[in-house]
Amino acid sequence: MHFASHFTNACSSVKMTSRQHSYSSLLDGFLVSLQPIVTSDHAENTFCYGFILLEKMVKICCIGAGYVGGPTMAVIALKCPSIEVAVVDISVARITAWNSDELPIYEPGLDDVVKQCRGKNLFFSTELEKHVSEADIIFVSVNTPTKTRGLGAGKAADLTYWESAARMIADVSKNDKIVVEKSTVPVKTAEAIEKILTHNSKGINFQILSNPEFLAEGTAIQDLFHPDRVLIGGRDTPEGQKAIQTLKKVYAHWVPEDRIICTNLWSAELSKLAANAFLAQRISSVNAMSALCEATGADVTQVSNAVGKDSRIGPKFLNASVGFGGSCFQKDILNLVYICECNGLPEVANYWKQVIKVNDYQKSRFVNRMVSSMFNTVSGKKIAILGFAFKKDTGDTRETPAIDVCKGLLGDNAHLSIYDPQVTQEQIQRDLSMEKFDWDHPTHLQPMSPYGVKQVNVVSDAHEATKDAHGLCILTEWDEFKTLDFKRIYDNMQKPAFVFDGRNVVDASKLREIGFIVYSIGKPLDAWLKDMRAVA
Repeated sequence: MHFASHFTNACSSVKMTSRQHSYSSLLDGFLVSLQPIVTSDHAENTFCYGFILLEKMVKICCIGAGYVGGPTMAVIALKCPSIEVAVVDISVARITAWNSDELPIYEPGLDDVVKQCRGKNLFFSTELEKHVSEADIIFVSVNTPTKTRGLGAGKAADLTYWESAARMIADVSKNDKIVVEKSTVPVKTAEAIEKILTHNSKGINFQILSNPEFLAEGTAIQDLFHPDRVLIGGRDTPEGQKAIQTLKKVYAHWVPEDRIICTNLWSAELSKLAANAFLAQRISSVNAMSALCEATGADVTQVSNAVGKDSRIGPKFLNASVGFGGSCFQKDILNLVYICECNGLPEVANYWKQVIKVNDYQKSRFVNRMVSSMFNTVSGKKIAILGFAFKKDTGDTRETPAIDVCKGLLGDNAHLSIYDPQVTQEQIQRDLSMEKFDWDHPTHLQPMSPYGVKQVNVVSDAHEATKDAHGLCILTEWDEFKTLDFKRIYDNMQKPAFVFDGRNVVDASKLREIGFIVYSIGKPLDAWLKDMRAVA
């Protein structure tokens, strides 16, 4: 039925006992509103309902149903009920999970958002070509792993999945589209994607935008609800500026206009890399100070608190730890290093390399401290690992410091008992079996050892993990680790019993009163630890 016939049929008078609210719906691709209009027959309370054309319905498709694509599209669907949002992925298992009661990722608040919208204006599907063909705006949120071979191996981003997505978009498109970079990509990626689309366009006009995400896992939903900024980069042409305004209108449904920043493409692409590099730099800076604090008897918590009181610096990202992790920081800095090298800026490249080197140093220093404290060997000893995710309130283990710490201990033939409230045994075994950078490929393309790591036991309870252990180390700052019954844990451990706090979450003085030998990063050392020097 055509829009005109809908409009005509709807304008017939309807007897009502009281005026009803207006009703909005979609007809022939247009958002229309059924509004009550009072007739002259007031005595019978009769109203004529007519359709008022509001706007053309926008359809959004996101390629990639991962940590960025899924939550971002769910919030857009929630905040923009007039927009139809489809999230597509080649992984049947992942899409099945998004359509179930057990979502494939853990993020506080995500479950409620998805359940409010799913099946209404939010859909998860494996029909990539269908939804891409129908969409007006296409977000591309696919993996951009670090290359493991060839030119730029170990630093450059592998854009294989991005290029494949671009070629598919060009093949199936029948009308003009806005293509949005949501993945973190190298500067000038938009130019390369633009060339692929243009040379395969068949007369269709594509506008490329960069709209990088600035989400912190564990607070992603709140970050999406109340973003510090939304960044949109596009071409400085009439068509490019129009595309920017189209995407801006989507975010303007809930984001204040002064928080939506519009730039050129290259500034938007580089801003994402720069933001992550700056944040990682702060963590490496305070971690470098933590080593100096241990050597001098200073307390890194007190130092970072004093430094953070300076309004020019601020208190965020100044917590010393075993090291940073997550999918972005290391990958983006390596990418930044490669871009600097390619543009003849070796001094700048070397500056950013140091951020990674300090992070690696912090992890190896932590392992060496553990081994040296326990009579210079952990061979055959049970070590409890509390926390495996790279931070609390997420199940994400990508580049988690726990991987390097565990591998370091396994290299000395330790036996590990691991507990994390959100990470599965399968994921832990997979992470400890994979080579560096393999994690950032789609799951079905990740190499998987046919056997688990024999010296690793994954358990479902912190007390089970620590029973008969020689030492325990805390690698994720889960809140529950602050309130454990450490007296009970101490009684069930081998003696001397060691605690290695990689997140500074426990009260070291109380644990020492119980009988533990405690190492907290950047804090004054136990007399025991002073006698057993750790060399990284």
